[in-house]
Formats: sequence, C-alpha cells, structure tokens
Amino acid sequence: MVKVGFHVSIAGSVDKAVDRAVAGGCDTFQIFSRNPRGWRIKELTPTEIELFIEKVKESRIYPPVDHMPYLPNLASPEEDVYRRSVDALITELERCGMLEIPYLVTHLGSHKGSGLENGYRRVADAINTAFSRVDNDVILLLENTAGTKNSVGGAFEDISAIMDLIDRIDRIGVCFDTCHAFVAGYEIRTREGLDATLKHFDEVIGLSQLKLLHINDTKGDLGSRLDRHEHIGLGMIGEDGFRVILRDPRLRDLPMILETPVDQRRGDLDNIRKVRELAD
Repeated sequence: MVKVGFHVSIAGSVDKAVDRAVAGGCDTFQIFSRNPRGWRIKELTPTEIELFIEKVKESRIYPPVDHMPYLPNLASPEEDVYRRSVDALITELERCGMLEIPYLVTHLGSHKGSGLENGYRRVADAINTAFSRVDNDVILLLENTAGTKNSVGGAFEDISAIMDLIDRIDRIGVCFDTCHAFVAGYEIRTREGLDATLKHFDEVIGLSQLKLLHINDTKGDLGSRLDRHEHIGLGMIGEDGFRVILRDPRLRDLPMILETPVDQRRGDLDNIRKVRELAD
C-alpha cells in the first residue's frame, strides 16, 4: 500500500486538521499552519499544540507536513519582500518544531529578472539565516517548480546549485511535484521516461534527498510550463502515467500528498481512492 494523503484545512484550530485527515482516510497529510495568503500570523496556543501532537499520535497518520504560505519569495531581489520572506521561513520552522511536524515544504520563488545565480544565492542565504536562528530537527524540503518565467527550481540543476550553498545540508531534502516536473519538461509518463528522469535526478541531486511526493496530474502538456493541477488520471499524465509513477520501487514507499482540485467532478476522497487503485 502506498502512503497517500491530501492537503487539509486548519479552520477552527490547527488540531482539527488531524480530524479531517482521519475522516478522509489519509495515511499522511499536509497543512498550512497559518493563513497562506497573508503576512499576519495567529500565534499557536499551548492547547492547540498539545491537541495536534496527541491527535497525530493517536491517528498513526505520519508524517504530517507543513507548507510555506504563498506570499514569501526567498529568491526576491526586493529587500522588503525578502526580509519578510526570511522571517516567514523562520516562523514556519519554529511552528513545525512546536507541532512536531518533521517536514516543511517551500517553493524557491522568483528572481524577478535578476538572474538565476542571484536567485540561488538569495534562497541559500535565506535558508542559512533561518537555520542559524532555528535549531531543531525539521527538514526543509525544496520543491521543484513548473519552470515559469523567472522562477527558481524548474530544473534539477537549480535545486542542486542551491543545496551546494547550504551550510546545514543535513536539514535539507526535496519534495518532487509530478505536475511541476512534467510541465517543466521531464517525461515521467512512461517507464523509459521516468527511468531517465530519476537517473538524472540521482546524478544531479541524489535520490537519497527525495523525501516527499506531491502527486498531481496536470492540465498542461509536457514542457508547457503551465502550472495547473488536475485530478489524478484526468490530465496529461493520465492513468497509465500514474500507474508507472506509483508502482516505481524508487517512489512508492515515499509519503505522497495530493494537491488536486475539488470540483463537481471529484473531491479529495475520490482522488485518494484513484491513487490507491492505480498503485495496486
């Protein structure tokens, strides 16, 4: 059995996310620990923290995963945005530590035209600063991107270049997003394509660094750089593609998080069932 879950809401209290993950039949789950669309932060209460930790242990759902909010841009050349982004990373690492969440996923951001090399340095400096301020066991997962204009992380080489600049590489891992990889130009629908992609990943980054999968189909075609998620099997990767991905021995034991749409066609529970069906 694959270990699969989806992104759940923390509405009402962060511990209620665990209740929703249990109700959804999750083996793992992902949250935003705060409002993902704003800079203001609601502090976690001791009661919330205690309940979250207790519920995770009782549920045996593991690992819980936190995702950085949308506004931070760790590659930004704009000083105000960059400062706030570094502060947000520090805060999220602290919150993960308090909640005993082992993984924090972050996008790498946009260099806004300042160039990839500048982007690499900004991201690495942000991470090094955050690690110097927060000393805990939380692993920061760098997520590959769709390769949109000025983005950092569309190529495996981007992630490798940033990792080369990190002081505490033991606190770094990678989250591999299937939608992002496919639209960035990595063929993963066929056994031959997935083998070539994972071989390249291993050569550039190392498969030992791969800790988590974001399992998403895509509305965009191969190399389109269109970051639009789709229900599992209904997009350009398709059911046959996900059979290849989900049955690969290098991937199937990793925790998998769905970030698929919720609409009249399907909801989260439908997509989790589809993943298990295709993986079987």
